[in-house]
Amino acid sequence: MRGLGESVFDIRPVLFANGLLLVVMAAFMGVPLAVDLLSHGTEAPAFAAGLAITGFFGAALALSSRGPGHFGMGTRQAFLFAASGTALAAFFCALPLVLGSRHLSYTDAVFEAVSGITTTGATVMTGLDHAPAALLLWRALLQWVGGAGLIVAALALLPVLRIGGMQIFRVETTGAGAKAGPRLPRLAGRLLAIYCGLTFVMAVALRFAGMTTLEAVCHAMSGLSTGGFSTSDRSLAAFGDAARWVCAIGMLLGGCNISLFTSRWRGKRWRILRDTQVRWYLATILGFSLALTFWYWAIDGKHPLAAFQHAGFQAVSIISTTGFRLSDDQGWGGFPQVAMFVMLFIGGCTGSAAGGIKIFRYEVLFAVSRLHVVRMLYPHGVFSVSFNRLQLPEAVLRSVLGFFMLYFSCFAALAIGLAAVGLDPLSSLTAAASAIGNVGRGIGPVIGTAGGYAMLPVAAKWLLSVGMLAGRLELVPLLLPFFPGFWKH
Repeated sequence: MRGLGESVFDIRPVLFANGLLLVVMAAFMGVPLAVDLLSHGTEAPAFAAGLAITGFFGAALALSSRGPGHFGMGTRQAFLFAASGTALAAFFCALPLVLGSRHLSYTDAVFEAVSGITTTGATVMTGLDHAPAALLLWRALLQWVGGAGLIVAALALLPVLRIGGMQIFRVETTGAGAKAGPRLPRLAGRLLAIYCGLTFVMAVALRFAGMTTLEAVCHAMSGLSTGGFSTSDRSLAAFGDAARWVCAIGMLLGGCNISLFTSRWRGKRWRILRDTQVRWYLATILGFSLALTFWYWAIDGKHPLAAFQHAGFQAVSIISTTGFRLSDDQGWGGFPQVAMFVMLFIGGCTGSAAGGIKIFRYEVLFAVSRLHVVRMLYPHGVFSVSFNRLQLPEAVLRSVLGFFMLYFSCFAALAIGLAAVGLDPLSSLTAAASAIGNVGRGIGPVIGTAGGYAMLPVAAKWLLSVGMLAGRLELVPLLLPFFPGFWKH
C-alpha cells in the first residue's frame, strides 16, 4: 500500500472508487422508484432520470479510470476519496429533489442531500405530512446509507488514517498485533449485518407503536442512523408516546459503538457494559436529562414524570446528534437553550452513526487535564493516560488535542462566515455548531422551527453544506487536499 511519501500521486483509484460509489447510489434510487410505481405516485420520472444520470456518470468514471493490472489505494488516495466521494454522492443524490414534484432549487436540493448523507437532519422542506412517499423514503434512505458508511469508516478506515486519535480503535476492532487489512471486509460485513438487523427490529417496533409502514421504515432509518429526518413537519410530536419511546431507544443505540453488540460475554459481563466510552455516553445523557428535568419541574411547573420524559428525549436526541423534535424551542427559556447549545458539541460514541466530537475524545481530554493537575502536585511522578485499560501513546494524545483545536477553529470560522452573509448572532452560532456536529437542530426564531433553514440566504446554505461535510468526515479528509504538500510528488 502506498503512503504519503510515494513519488507519484495516482488518482485513478480515487476516480474508480467514486465511480463505483455513484453506481451504488444509482441502485439505491431504484428503491423509491419502485415504491412510487407501486403506489402510483408522481415521482417516478424524477427518480428514473436521476438513476440514469447517476448510473451513467458512475459507470463512465469507473470504466475510464480502470487501467491494466491491479492498483491499490494509498493513504492520500483514501483521504481524497473520503472527501470527494461524499461530496460527489450528495451532488448526484440531489437530482431527484430537483426534478421531482417539489422542484427544489439546486442549492436547496444539495443542502437536503448533504444533510441526509451526513446524517445531520437539517431540512429546507416543509409540508412533509403530505409529501410523496418516494420522496420521504429517499430522504430517510440517504441518512441510512450515510450512517452505514460512517460506521464502517469509523472502525475500518479512520483508525488506519489516524484521524483525531482514532488509531486507538485499530487494536479494539482487529485485535492486538493483528493486521487490519485482511480483516476489514469481514469487520465491515459484520457491522452492516448488525445495522440492518437493528433497523428491521426498530421498524417493526414502530409499526406496532402506531405508525404506518412508511412512517415506521423512515423513522427506523432516521433514528438508528442518528439522522433526524421525519415524515412530519412536527417531527415526533405528531406521534404517540409509544413511538417516541421506541425512537428514543433507537437513537440511544444509534449513538453507541455498534461493534460492541458482537462482543462476547467475559467474566459474566457483556463488553458493552464494561466499555468506558459507553458509560460516559450514558452518564452524560443522564446528567443533562436530570438538569433539564429539574428546570422543567421547578421553573416551568411540569409534573416530574412529564418533565423527565421531555428532558430525557431532548438529551438523547441532541447528544446522539439525531435531532428529532417534540416542539420548537422558542418557549423553552434560557437554561434549556444554553444546555442544548452545549450538547451540540458532544456527540455519540466512536463506531456509531453519530456525529460530533465524540465521547472518547472528551474522556481522553479529561484524563489529560487530570494528569496535568497531578503532575503539578507530584512533579517527579510517572503517570500515563489509559482508555478502556489500554495505555495511550503520546501520539494519540497529541492527535486528540489537535482535533479539539481544529474542531473549534472550524466552528468559529463557520460561525463568522454565516454572520458575514447576513445571519443574526444566535442563528450563526447555533447553525455552525449544529452543522459541524451533524445534529441538525437549531436554536432561535429562524432555524429553531420546522424547515427554518429554507429561509437562510443561498450563501449560508452552501457554507452549512461544507460544514456538514467537514463534520461528517472528521474535518481532516476535507481540509488536507487544500494543503499544497498533499499534491507534491
